[in-house]
Amino acid sequence: MQNYTSDSDSESLNKVLDFTHQILETGTMEHYLEVFINDEKRTAEEIETIILNYNHLETLPINLFKFVNLKTLDVSYSGLCVLCDIFKHSSITTLIAKNNHLSNESLPKTFTSNPKVREINLSGNHFTAFPEQLLDFPYLKYLYLGSNQITMIPRNIKKLKSLNVLCMGGNLLVDVPETLGELVNLQALVLCDNQIGSLPANIANLKHLKSLLLHKNLLKALPPEIVGLKNLNELSLRDNPLVVRFVSDMMHDPGSLLELAGRTINIYGIKVKQGDIPQTLISYLENAHRCVNPQCKGVFFDNRVEHIKFVDFCGKYRIPLLQYLCSSKCIKNNEEVVRPNRSYMVKKVLLG
Repeated sequence: MQNYTSDSDSESLNKVLDFTHQILETGTMEHYLEVFINDEKRTAEEIETIILNYNHLETLPINLFKFVNLKTLDVSYSGLCVLCDIFKHSSITTLIAKNNHLSNESLPKTFTSNPKVREINLSGNHFTAFPEQLLDFPYLKYLYLGSNQITMIPRNIKKLKSLNVLCMGGNLLVDVPETLGELVNLQALVLCDNQIGSLPANIANLKHLKSLLLHKNLLKALPPEIVGLKNLNELSLRDNPLVVRFVSDMMHDPGSLLELAGRTINIYGIKVKQGDIPQTLISYLENAHRCVNPQCKGVFFDNRVEHIKFVDFCGKYRIPLLQYLCSSKCIKNNEEVVRPNRSYMVKKVLLG
C-alpha cells in the first residue's frame, strides 16, 4: 500500500511524496505518513510536495504539519468535507483541493494570513458564496473557484491586488462589481458559463489583461472601453445574446448600398456638394456615428461592420469583433486611419 516516491538520483523526485489513487481514509493516511516520517532513508524535511489525490479523506491528516518544508499540497478528488487552517503551515505556497465536497461551512472563520501563499484552487466544490477568508492573502497570484454555485463576487475583491489569474467560470454570477477593475495585475479573467448580463466600464483598467473568457453568459453588449485593452489576445464570447444577434444580423441583414456608399465617401475623403450625389445620401452622411476609438476619424452608419470572416471553432463561429469599430483599418497612427501593419487589433478582437 505504501507508495511514496522511492530513493532516486533526481533531487526533484526526492522532494515529492505521492499517495495518488491509494483509496485511503484519513486515519490510514495518517498512519502511512507517520511511517514515512520515521523512515531512516528519507526525512520529512526533504519533502516539498505532497499529492493525496483520489483517496477518501474527509479531513486533512494532522501530521501534515510535520513536513516543515511543505510548499505544495494537492488533495483533489478525495471527498474532502472539512478544510482546516492548513496555512498555519508557514512554508506552504500552493493548495489544490478541487473536486471535493467543500462548502462555506467547511472552512474555519479565518485563515492564518500567510504571505507566502501564491495559489489556491477550490474549483469543483459546493461553495455558494465567495470564501471571503481568501481575501486575507494579499500576495495571492492564482485563484481558482470555478464550478461552484457562487452567486456574487464581493466588492472587496480589490484586496487581492497581486492576482494574475482569477477563474470563476461555471458559477451563478449575475454581475461583476466595479472594484474588479482595481485588480490591475490581472492577466487572465475567466467568467464563462455564468448569468452575467453586463460588464463595468472600468474593466478597461485591466491593462495587463491577456485573456478574457465570457462565453455562455447573458451579455447583450460590451462596454466600448474594452477596445482599450491593447494586450488582450483572447476574448471568448460565444453563446451570448450579443453574438447570436450579431451573427443573425450579418446573415440576414447585410449592409445597404446607402451604408456602403456613405462609408466609401468617408474612407476615401471624397468631397461632395449639393447636386453631386442624391440628397438622401447627403442627409445620410450628416448622421454618421463616430468610432469609439478617440484617435480615429472614421465613422459608421447603420451597419458598423466592414468585413466578417467566419471560421469554424469547436463547432461554433469565430468572428472579428468589429461592431465597435468603424472599420477593420481602425488602427491609430498619428491622427489618420491607415491599413494596419501591426497584428494586435486582430488578435484581441477574435471571438472564441
